[in-house]
Amino acid sequence: MSTIRPLIPLLITAGILIGGNGLQGTFISLRALQEGFSTSMIGVIGTGYNIGFAIGCIYITRVIRAVGHIRTFSALAAIASAASICMVLFIHPSSWFAMRLVQGLCFAGLFAVVESWLNARVTNATRARTLSLYRFVDLGAVTLAQYMIPAVGIGGFELFTIISMALTLSLVPISFADRSSPEPPEHVRFDVRVLWKVSPLATVGCIVVGLTNSSFRSLGPIYADGIGMSVTSIATFMSVGIFAGVVLQYPLGHYSDKLDRRLIILIATFGAFAAGLFLTFVAGTNALLNFVGIFFFGAFAMPLYSLCSAHANDHAAPGQHALVSAGSLFFWSLGAVIGPLFASFMLDMFGPRALFIYMVVVLMGFMVYTLSRMMVREGVPTAERSMRFRNLLRTSTFFNKLAAPPSEKD
Repeated sequence: MSTIRPLIPLLITAGILIGGNGLQGTFISLRALQEGFSTSMIGVIGTGYNIGFAIGCIYITRVIRAVGHIRTFSALAAIASAASICMVLFIHPSSWFAMRLVQGLCFAGLFAVVESWLNARVTNATRARTLSLYRFVDLGAVTLAQYMIPAVGIGGFELFTIISMALTLSLVPISFADRSSPEPPEHVRFDVRVLWKVSPLATVGCIVVGLTNSSFRSLGPIYADGIGMSVTSIATFMSVGIFAGVVLQYPLGHYSDKLDRRLIILIATFGAFAAGLFLTFVAGTNALLNFVGIFFFGAFAMPLYSLCSAHANDHAAPGQHALVSAGSLFFWSLGAVIGPLFASFMLDMFGPRALFIYMVVVLMGFMVYTLSRMMVREGVPTAERSMRFRNLLRTSTFFNKLAAPPSEKD
């Protein structure tokens, strides 16, 4: 425990950020609905966050190298906090789009600072425990944060203030984390051509995950509200989908290390596809059936990013793993920009059930593409794979380094 203790302030900061980010995603969608924004406009606002996140992923290492970890974190936390307050001062779709874009950029940088700092401080002896604690913090913070919404209510200014306070208070533990700033991280280069050349399937898979999972995070509350769920049930609906994402991560990852990884990707995609059909045509307005459906959707859909990243690394040459990691995050961001935007127009035209109809169509297309790739390219034999499956968060490229055992680093 003494070896982990110096990392606890960083983990607390990560929990505050992850919880605040998870709370904002659900709350802003519901509050925008209450303010009379159209579903398509709510999708545009969600897209603003993802555009900012993509920009932040590309440029944040340059900022950290220029001014250091703590200055970068302090500036981004202050900007994100101010953006949260601006959203309650200026309630208009255009200003909310701009503020969500700013928040996306800031959160990409904030996660990068924390995870790069953790990477600098973690040792081989503490890596596994740190990663386990980080995933526990991630799951606990996001799940618990959802219930701030029914506890406080979506009207008024209170939740905006709570989010702003959380971002400001996240400065406290990280300020006491260490008296010295770690060495600046190596610049993460984004060469989008590398991932496509290494694995077209992984590239398309990361885009598909962005198209589907980001639409669930942005528009899931709108779907749940549209079928008549209460605010508490909406929080539960989102929590169940997020929590389910860890249930099959390790079983699917374990078998993907032993079998053709593309087969496991196909199985996971089919599972999410089947759950989407269940939510569309069977669940109806029954809350329990919707909870069951979203549990299975999250259980199969959420691990797809990690599976696709692992498949890309199977084909990566020595020295390409960092570029593959950056490319995976970039293509996920690309899908996450397009997904909520397109899905929201579908919801506007056809109602809440169009959300999962849209996802079913996307997932069906990915299944066909996966089968076609399995016919034209041989799988990588297990003995020749340079990396095993890793359970990844889409927070920053530095999480990939944190999750990689020392023997698997470039």
